[in-house]
Amino acid sequence: MNFMKLGFIIFFLLLSLSVKAETNRSHAIAMHGEPKYNQDFLNVEYISKSALKGGNIVRSAIGSFDSFNPFTLKGTAAAGIGGIYESLTTSSSDEAFTEYGLIAEIIEWPDDRSWVSFTIRKEAYWSDGKKITADDVVWTFNTLMEKGHPFYGYYYGDVKEVIKENDLKVRFNFITNTNRELPLIVGQLPVLPKHYWKDKNFEETTLEIPVGSGPYKIKNFDTGRSITYELDSNYWGFKNNNVPIKVGKNNFNTIRYDYYKDRGIEREAFKSGEIDFFSENSSKEWATSYEINAVKNGLIKKKLISHENPQGMQAFAFNTRKELFKDKRVRKALSYAFDFEWTNKNLFYGAYKRTDSFFENSELASTGLPTEKELKYLNPYIDILPKEVFTSEFNNPITDGSGFIRTQLQEATKLLKDSGWVLNEGKLQNKSSKQKFEFEILLVSPAFERIVLPFKDNLEKLGIMVTVRTIDSSQYQERIENFDFDMVVSTFSQSLSPGNEQRNFWGSDAADTKGSRNIIGIKNYAIDGLIEKIINAKDREELITATKALDRVLLWNYYVIPQWHISAYRTLYWDFFDQPSVRPKYSLGFDTWWINQKKYNFIQSQRTTN
Repeated sequence: MNFMKLGFIIFFLLLSLSVKAETNRSHAIAMHGEPKYNQDFLNVEYISKSALKGGNIVRSAIGSFDSFNPFTLKGTAAAGIGGIYESLTTSSSDEAFTEYGLIAEIIEWPDDRSWVSFTIRKEAYWSDGKKITADDVVWTFNTLMEKGHPFYGYYYGDVKEVIKENDLKVRFNFITNTNRELPLIVGQLPVLPKHYWKDKNFEETTLEIPVGSGPYKIKNFDTGRSITYELDSNYWGFKNNNVPIKVGKNNFNTIRYDYYKDRGIEREAFKSGEIDFFSENSSKEWATSYEINAVKNGLIKKKLISHENPQGMQAFAFNTRKELFKDKRVRKALSYAFDFEWTNKNLFYGAYKRTDSFFENSELASTGLPTEKELKYLNPYIDILPKEVFTSEFNNPITDGSGFIRTQLQEATKLLKDSGWVLNEGKLQNKSSKQKFEFEILLVSPAFERIVLPFKDNLEKLGIMVTVRTIDSSQYQERIENFDFDMVVSTFSQSLSPGNEQRNFWGSDAADTKGSRNIIGIKNYAIDGLIEKIINAKDREELITATKALDRVLLWNYYVIPQWHISAYRTLYWDFFDQPSVRPKYSLGFDTWWINQKKYNFIQSQRTTN
């Protein structure tokens, strides 16, 4: 009898172990729920099976470039260079967050997501004909963590180790089993060729044409002026349509990027036919600069294409490392000097909405007062959070759009006085230190000067002296990476599934890491804790709740002065492109467009005539 009991115990122990050892094995992995496309899918819904490959297009970029290595802090990488590399997995543009196998054919993970493994496709090759292997993946991960941009350290900080299981299989073990995003984001890793880089200095800039794995490779370039990519006829991902996520995409034979000194010159080059596709980022130019024959005659298509992407936050960003901006009351005071309503009416032709959230245009944005579920995340930090987080709905200052903001400036004056600033002969001065209130707004685009100058004028009415300085893109990038600024205009883009990148945006460790996205210099214990709650969310509902809580804390600390957003792409293109009938929700889908050769020939004849 005892032996029978022992036998049953052993049986159930083995059964328990076998259950625990069971893993998921799939072509795709979703952050929450199941992938939209099953194991046998042939293509995504937003492509056209009629798409043809061929033809040549010209796009554009601003500034210059001096490197083909986009993975380090040094240098300015060429436009489009990241597209020559494939990743283990790639996302679809009609799901919140699902990754499908790309270089990897099979994804495996346990239910607790404490590790993930990828089996590389046998047909996946580098552009020089060498096989992509597990060694490449291991080398890439370790190199990016040790020598790459600081971003990788924050994004993949919870990865304990990466192990080669065999020539075509690699496994990532995680420090924690609570970060459910990790299996997906390690799949986003761009895989680099170990054999190409092994005798080179990875940390240095380079203009040696690299070996890639993607559908395009570099055809030729003129340093700092242009770069041309051509479709690789030997690209493994197109053969026999064996990679469904790539079917119907990457249809242009060549893509050339021409560089321009500023947007004004770039815009005129598009209108004259030197550029084929253009994204307009200026509401004024969108409203006034395209009353031209090519648009009226239909040679150029001007379309506002809506989307469902989160808009994130574009804003005047404070550098809180500066003594001037350490006091929250000062930051709040300055927000009263930005007259969005007048700006939108007089400069933007009413095109924009005011941004009220760091996760604008999504279900992640906070509204009203905190819910009971949000309070569970906020209450542990009640002693260090602004009381308004719990008692008030966040709203930006509002004006009547007339340009007269006396009431708002009175509110600002009161806040400045409460924080120790007083007027002395028309200049704001700190009562204790006698320091004058003066700072610089650093810009990279001359087009922004017309927007910043009215803000500057309002600040000067408060006794604040402001210098507006516009510098070239390389200088700007260097100063941002070294946190060498007072205030800048910055954009903090967000996805529908926020996670590890939030550490890089707002985490305390990132505040002291040059090159991180925490340009504001935020060091806040509550924010660090909420970021971890987001990363470790068990389901979609928990993720949304924790993100809303974080949003409230960021807003009520006045780390930025929110600007504006528009939930659409402003697109202009010469009318020789054909497009799928179905648009993706979360991208423009330009990689699914193709050239209609008959229309192209007609457009070219009209360009020549004009």
